[in-house]
Amino acid sequence: MLRILGKSTGRFCDGLNRRRFLEIGGLSTFGLTLSDALRAASTTYPKRSPRSIILIWQHGGPSQLDTFDMKPDQPTEIRGPYQSIDSSLPGLPISEKMPEHAKIMHKCSIFRGFTHGNGDHWAAAHWMLTGYLGATGSDRVPRNPSMQAVSSYLLGPRRSGVPSGINMNDGGFGFHGGAYLGVAHNPFRIGEFSYGNEAGRLPTGSDRSFKLVDGLTQDRLIDRVSLSNQFDKIRRDVDRAGTFNNLDNINQQAQEIIFSGRARKAFDVSEEDPKLRERYGPGWGEQALLARRFIEAGVRFVTLNTGYWDDHGNIKGALDNKMPRHDRAVGVLLQDLDERGMLDDTLVVTAGEFGRTPKINKNNGRDHWPQAQSILIAGGGYRHGQVVGATNSKAEHPIERPIHPLDLNALMYHAVGLRGDDTIPDLTGRPIHLLPGGKVPPELL
Repeated sequence: MLRILGKSTGRFCDGLNRRRFLEIGGLSTFGLTLSDALRAASTTYPKRSPRSIILIWQHGGPSQLDTFDMKPDQPTEIRGPYQSIDSSLPGLPISEKMPEHAKIMHKCSIFRGFTHGNGDHWAAAHWMLTGYLGATGSDRVPRNPSMQAVSSYLLGPRRSGVPSGINMNDGGFGFHGGAYLGVAHNPFRIGEFSYGNEAGRLPTGSDRSFKLVDGLTQDRLIDRVSLSNQFDKIRRDVDRAGTFNNLDNINQQAQEIIFSGRARKAFDVSEEDPKLRERYGPGWGEQALLARRFIEAGVRFVTLNTGYWDDHGNIKGALDNKMPRHDRAVGVLLQDLDERGMLDDTLVVTAGEFGRTPKINKNNGRDHWPQAQSILIAGGGYRHGQVVGATNSKAEHPIERPIHPLDLNALMYHAVGLRGDDTIPDLTGRPIHLLPGGKVPPELL
């Protein structure tokens, strides 16, 4: 993925300055540039798909009993502090804290039987986001590229002139980066950085990342590009290893992102109807609106992290704070995509790395519970309006139709036209399959 760089923060092992050119003035003749980042990301995309993905990542692990798998007949220490409300999908009551979700559930599917059995934040998140085990709480180095990075490598953006992947509020317990595919396939990150971030420090920016620096007009930039191309031609003439074979195409990509203004325009939410902006609300809501605008602009994969869901204590206080904001952002996003006719071509997934314990603990919270989790799926060309699977009376474990991490990976890849037996290179350049198993749940097909 595109990496936009700026001032020096250190050195690479080869001695080059580590720069973050947050402005296109970094497209200089010398040093690392946007073109360099695209060169590192250059690949021949064998596939194209009209679809995109929005992943709502709830790092820390949301409670199934307080969202989509409520157990109203259980005592308070099991059912939790909330009542259920009816949703637009008959037979699917959901938390009273999710009224915006309730309006659109007939366009969604809920996996109540999602399970994997790993209670380590890092191991579970790595498994969920890459399809592979590897990292653990004591060894947090990512072993495999994320689905987002793989989509960047094999597919690129849906339209030229925008990054392939964007992360907002990238949090810990998340492995969203490129791993051995390289930092060039890390998503472009905006918003606040929260705990950890095992993808590595992803490139950071905003709409200003796609603007010309003060005093550098487009004409002057064109002059600099022309000069750079002349130097590049000289380097190609003396290059015997073919290092610069793709240079012209790469430079074109870099220039296209800046000159098109498509990425910059996507940030301008002032173009939106004020009433719609009010529906989304501030904070996560505005970022959910941005997610829709990024998809419209041609971004392939957008991730929005809505808070920290590892509520070991005072879960009512924590959810009273988070749930209304999460509900407004995600519920309105789903409604907006549907109203615009975009939902079929946009897969929306809300998930964390695991669920929470059925019984509230002595600190009035819920602990890690990987045996059962509820996951929401919407759009992506799939068949919806259903609940897939079920848990026992206390939401402890699936009693029908279990779904596993590889199945989730398979359905996300399938939505954008990729298959588990498609290949990417490993560290040695040897082709390996995207997934070691898993299949799209047939209920969605």
